[in-house]
Amino acid sequence: PTTVLAYQHFQTFKERLKGLPCRVDYLSRARTSAQAKAAIKGLAEGEVNILIGTHRILGKDVRFKDLGLLIIDEEQKFGVSVKEKLRQLKVNVDTLTMTATPIPRTLQFSLMGARDLSVIQTPPPNRYPVQTEVHTFNEEVIVDAVNFEMSRNGQVFFVNNRISNLVELKALIERHIPDCRVCIGHGQMEPAELEKIIFDFVNYDYDVLLATTIIESGIDIPNANTIIINQAQNFGLSDLHQMRGRVGRSNKKAFCYLLAPPLSSLTPEAKRRLQAIENFSDLGSGIHIAMQDLDIRGAGNMLGAEQSGFIADLGYETYQKILSEAVRELKTDEFADLYADELKADGGVISGEQFVDECQVESDLELLLPADYVTGSSERMLLYRELDGLTLDKDVDAFRSRLEDRFGPIPPETEELLRIVPLRRLAARLGVEKVFLKGGRMSLFFVSNPDSPYYQSQAFGKVIAYMMKYTRRCDLREQNNKRSMLVKDVRTVEEAVCVLQEVVAMQVEG
Repeated sequence: PTTVLAYQHFQTFKERLKGLPCRVDYLSRARTSAQAKAAIKGLAEGEVNILIGTHRILGKDVRFKDLGLLIIDEEQKFGVSVKEKLRQLKVNVDTLTMTATPIPRTLQFSLMGARDLSVIQTPPPNRYPVQTEVHTFNEEVIVDAVNFEMSRNGQVFFVNNRISNLVELKALIERHIPDCRVCIGHGQMEPAELEKIIFDFVNYDYDVLLATTIIESGIDIPNANTIIINQAQNFGLSDLHQMRGRVGRSNKKAFCYLLAPPLSSLTPEAKRRLQAIENFSDLGSGIHIAMQDLDIRGAGNMLGAEQSGFIADLGYETYQKILSEAVRELKTDEFADLYADELKADGGVISGEQFVDECQVESDLELLLPADYVTGSSERMLLYRELDGLTLDKDVDAFRSRLEDRFGPIPPETEELLRIVPLRRLAARLGVEKVFLKGGRMSLFFVSNPDSPYYQSQAFGKVIAYMMKYTRRCDLREQNNKRSMLVKDVRTVEEAVCVLQEVVAMQVEG
């Protein structure tokens, strides 16, 4: 997203790939027109193997001979339209987006399974968490922070997002600390001038860099280990985390000072942002901050360009449930002919109708992944979540073989847990909203609306036919307009599945 970061990446790639038959080039507004033309020509002819660039890559004159991989660094800095344009560079290009703080919509895409997400939570060796403190604007705090950093030969970032105030702040620091070397950097400068200032700062020609948020995108200066952010309440959560990430990049203890008005005078959202950034200061906590951001801002419209939505009012789980219900409704109604094969394979439709979207199971049986089988609690939670999303037998078989491969022979209570998947699927096919397996009995609670067409359907006919065949074992009940059937002598999930399989197989006349 910035010329400085693109140049840094270019230098790193050039250094790492030195001596290999690989040509690296970069594009940004900082390059002369002759350099840019040469890079674009080499790209079109396939001579440039790796191109690093800013938004300049989206220029109409940029043509790739054979693009295979697109990597978007600092993804939170690119808008929806820019990311879509990047994807259109080639239809089937592999895309990797990298960021310490994914924007809410990207995070939501990965949480709902539309994109893969991998989290690197292990920090590099000898790194310390950045000590984060919230203060009101105070000359004493600023002077003490700068003096302390200078006393250990370190450097300081001072972020102030109003260009007009930068000169005043420079005068303030120089007045209190006469031997402090201060430089100013912001986006309205000429690219060459800004680059020179950044590189002079990297070379330790200055002690304090007074800048706007241009420093937040990935610049790596290990000697700078204190950052002061003025008017912190005006920044987004990911902005604050990204700027804090500019310090603490070596084996020294780093400090981040957030200067803001008293918390009591801030909006609830601003207060939550500052509290979140102060609380989550551990290394690798970017994903927690992104989750907080998702909670504060909402996830936005999944298919359009709007960046904020009503998810915060509903909660993430409910939003996802409503969304999947709407998609399922369209599949079985308006677009039923398009999805006929898939619906057939799911076994979820009887005579073209499905009366229950989801079936809940409650049980007093021992159904779990034992702690001595899967020892990590977070690993168990991930496995439970994965199992909850399964519907087909082939998926359960694949899940079972993965468990055996990773953890060894499957214990009986886990085998019973795996049988819950076919139980729920069969119950949903029969119009059962809830299944209770308690005290050696199974209770099936049918569609709650007594006027539902379900009660004239073939599915309910099969239930009645089963009950007529086993009158002593079954008992049909109606309480508070809720209809249910009790089946005796069902002591395991395996027996419950056998009962429902028999019901599904019943022949109904007419």
